[in-house]
Amino acid sequence: MTAGEVRTTCPYCGVGCGVLASAGADYTVSVRGDPQHPANYGRLCSKGAALGETVDLDGRLLHPEIHGQRVSWETALDHVAAGFCRIIAEHGPDAVAFYVSGQLLTEDYYVANKLMKGFIGSANIDTNSRLCMSSSVAGHKRAFGSDTVPGCYEDLEQAELLVLVGSNTAWCHPVLFQRIRAAKEQHPERKIIVIDPRRTATCDITDLHLPVKSGSDAVLFNGLLTYLFQNGRVDFNYLEAATEGYGQALQAARDSAPSIPVVAAACGLPEEDIARFYQLFARTERVVTVYSQGVNQSSSGTDKVNAIINCHLATGRIGRPGMGPFSVTGQPNAMGGREVGGLANQLAAHMDFDDPQQVDSVRRFWRAPNMATQPGLKAVDMFRAVDEGLIKAIWIMATNPVVSLPDADRVREALRKCELVVVSDCVATTDTTACAQVLLPAAAWGEKDGTVTNSERRISRQRTFLPPPGEAKPDWWMVCEVAKRLEYGEAFSFQSPAQIFR
Repeated sequence: MTAGEVRTTCPYCGVGCGVLASAGADYTVSVRGDPQHPANYGRLCSKGAALGETVDLDGRLLHPEIHGQRVSWETALDHVAAGFCRIIAEHGPDAVAFYVSGQLLTEDYYVANKLMKGFIGSANIDTNSRLCMSSSVAGHKRAFGSDTVPGCYEDLEQAELLVLVGSNTAWCHPVLFQRIRAAKEQHPERKIIVIDPRRTATCDITDLHLPVKSGSDAVLFNGLLTYLFQNGRVDFNYLEAATEGYGQALQAARDSAPSIPVVAAACGLPEEDIARFYQLFARTERVVTVYSQGVNQSSSGTDKVNAIINCHLATGRIGRPGMGPFSVTGQPNAMGGREVGGLANQLAAHMDFDDPQQVDSVRRFWRAPNMATQPGLKAVDMFRAVDEGLIKAIWIMATNPVVSLPDADRVREALRKCELVVVSDCVATTDTTACAQVLLPAAAWGEKDGTVTNSERRISRQRTFLPPPGEAKPDWWMVCEVAKRLEYGEAFSFQSPAQIFR
């Protein structure tokens, strides 16, 4: 690390690579990989290497605006708070909502979640992470009781068999792919299987490619579970000591995938390829199954996730080096947001609304006067409620739902007729800012200070190395200022992200 360099974290994806950034004159920034960061050890993908080219001020939102007119921060914040206050008074707390983002830092997420669930009194806060990770979240909760990824990146390098399901890792998580490739070159006897309808760049290092029919992943892994039981590869000591319900799981697997010929017909694969996959999985102790959006982005994604996890639970291959199911995330801080309860159906610290004691625990910790007691509206339902006039005020932070949500035209029309749309963003002109009455200029990467949590649940720092341009402010500051104007100032008196983190 040289003089002038700041150790921070890449904002692009869930790998969470460490970078060393240094700022020069006129907003010029140079970036290189941090050789000491345990996510990437100095490696960067093409996007991370080009980070310095993204920090110019072209298109930046630099000042607060109301109806397209520049205003002071005081005026903008007063307007937002007054609008929320009026609508809550007239229609109740469920008439307002926050739609947040995996691009926020964890501290931003935390105060937004605290304000909505603990003080406004509604759970109508959801995130664009819902669009990519909700299947995995639900699968983890169903399997483990909480949304916790039971693996780390070192497992990818230690595995004797690596199974990549619905994940073009070479393109979507290239730094992890570099680590996988390097481990394969050092240990060519280790096997890699890619399960994907398409032959992607990831298949360049594979020992076996299984081009399954789209949607047949659950059948493939249910067949594997059946095979493991039929061939004596199940760890019954582990099942008895650490699990419940394995009898029902086995019966469900047998019902849908009783034999290799049935699986082959359902998946559109040769029987011999399925047999090879099952045999490798059965006889290999250290197995990691990596899955991503090819599994999650499905109408039956949760069942696919649990079909994968069940195979690891049945063999006890979980929670030990070089083995386990591993969901790799798309967004930089999707996990951090979920850890602090940034989903409509969750509380902070992986707690749930369905346990009154957990609701009360959060209420007491926050000293929350209006604690929400039931889940709020999830992303798609939230914007449907905006369209139907049930939600009359929405604050959108660090995301562009008019582009990213399903049925985007309906989202656009919903926002256009909503009484109060507030957007905090670093970009002035997006499809979503065009629908807003209030624009709040947000600090961008390089200007923000706080933490992010990557796919392996490692917390890393994002550090400031550039001054915020114009009047840009961090999202946590905006939320706290609105909270003060709603007369919740004592609970939102944070002066720094470090205070929020503590």
